[in-house]
Order: sequence, then structure tokens, then C-alpha cells
Amino acid sequence: MSLAAETADAVTQRYAKCIAASRRVRWDIDHDVIRGRQLDFGQKFMPDGLSRAGELDFLRPAEARFLSQVQGRTYANMFRLVERYIGAKTLELCRGYWFTDLVALEALLRFTDEELKHQELFRRLEEMSAAGMAPGYAFKPRAMEVAELVLSKSTWAVLGFTLDIELFTLAHYRSSIEPDTELSPLWKDVFLHHWKEESQHAILDELEWRREDARLTPRQREHAVDDLIALVAAIDATLKSQARADADYFVANVGRALAMAEQQRVHDLVVKAYRWQYIVTGTREPRFVETLKSLLTAAQMERVTRALAPLVAAAAD
Repeated sequence: MSLAAETADAVTQRYAKCIAASRRVRWDIDHDVIRGRQLDFGQKFMPDGLSRAGELDFLRPAEARFLSQVQGRTYANMFRLVERYIGAKTLELCRGYWFTDLVALEALLRFTDEELKHQELFRRLEEMSAAGMAPGYAFKPRAMEVAELVLSKSTWAVLGFTLDIELFTLAHYRSSIEPDTELSPLWKDVFLHHWKEESQHAILDELEWRREDARLTPRQREHAVDDLIALVAAIDATLKSQARADADYFVANVGRALAMAEQQRVHDLVVKAYRWQYIVTGTREPRFVETLKSLLTAAQMERVTRALAPLVAAAAD
């Protein structure tokens, strides 16, 4: 349903429900999440459904666990990265409500505050990962450069891209992280609490995306579709760079010499896993697909689908 089809009161109530949920699930990093604990390096970080480590049949159990930890370290750093631009964009959106809708303003301010908290949580997780893993790991993307790139695109494209991220966050937790009993308890709890607040963020992203869409002319929407496709291409380039760094780090620290063919399989697997984690799972979420279809013409939707097709195929091989 478009925002135009809802009454102003109904839209306001959706923002109000996000505020109520935010108050109800509010958590503290030290008191509720970390609770004096450290990461357990005797257990996995990323679940098999996301890491795809089980596809490397030459890895021993401890080696597959280590690969999950390398990927899990990057997973937390990726969220810390994108939440830098998400917080900045959300603050920008607040301006539109300064003197018109205090309910929506409060909802977005809470969203921003929670994103800042999440950045700090993931910073703490990186410190714990660094303390328990061999030196040499490198997180390649620079937060400010990525933020500047994303925020240079149209607000419509940024909001669509952000909704995709929020929805795959929820999907990953529900389908892969929560059911896996072999994950480090602290790592798992980090993403439980992250999921609790991201659930509200996804609602706000969709509301704001539809609100922005209602302002666009057909020509502006065409340009916005171009921007969304460009953002996906940019994140894919970032993922490939980080996958190379993570695969090299794994090979250097796995504890035995891998054959060249095995090293190549590690590199290929990590690229595939990252495309699956950060691009494909979000674009397959029914809520994202339905929202996107409701905003685009059939021709525009076909253009997006065509742009995604090579990435989807590569992640599914």
C-alpha cells in the first residue's frame, strides 16, 4: 500500500508503534549484551548457512571454524561500516519533520541513536576479535569513503539500498544465526540484540522510502533506479576486495600449507559467500521485492532484475 492510500493518522500510528517498540526492546551494550564475557574461539561465529564453509570439503573441522570466525569478524565490521552512512542519512531525514510531525521525528531520532549504539557495539566486537586472532587481518573499506559514495546518490536509491540491508539483517538472524547452537554465545547475542532494534528500522526505512517515492517525477525515478543499480555494483566491488583480503588472511593463518587449487577454492568460496550474505539474501526477501515492485514500472523492475542476475547466479553456483 502506498502512503498516499493511507490516512495521515494511520501513517502517524506506524511511526508511533516504532517508538513504542524501541522503548520496549531498548538495551545497553555492557549490561544486556556483553555482560563481562569474551568471544569463545572454540566455537563458530558465522553459521554454516551464511559462511558456506561446508562447501570446502578439504577443510578440517577446526579450519572450517576458523573460516567462520574470519567471516564473522568481517560481518560485524560491515555493519559498523554501513551504519555510519545510515545514521547520517537518518539525521538528514529528520529535517523534514522539525516543525510538522513530532512523532515521526522522535522515531527517526531513536533510529539514529540506536545506529550510533550499534557502531560502538561492533567496535567493541572488533577489539575482542583482534585480541583472540592472529595479526594480519585487514578490513579494507574506509567508512567515510563508503559513506560519501552512498550519500552522493539519490535519497530514493539510498533508502531502497538501506531497506535491503535491514531486511537481510533480520533474515540472517531468523534463518541462520538463531537456530545454530554451535556459535559463540557472545557473538550470537550481539546479533540477537541488533535484530531486536533493526526490526523497527526496517519499518521506518520502508515508510521513508515510500514517502520519498511519492515526491519523484517519472524522470527522477528513472535516475534513482540507475543510482540503486550503481550502489549494488559498488558494494559488489567492495565485497570482492574484502573477500580477497579475508581469504589471504585465512590461508596465511590456517596452520598448514594449502595446495594452490585449495587456496583458489577458498578465495572463490569467500567471494560467493559474501555476495550471498550482503546482496542476494536481501533481494530475495519477499518484503523487499514487493515494496520495490510497488514503486517501479515493469520495465524498471526488469532493469533491476537484469542487473542483479549475474550476482545471483554467481552466489548460487
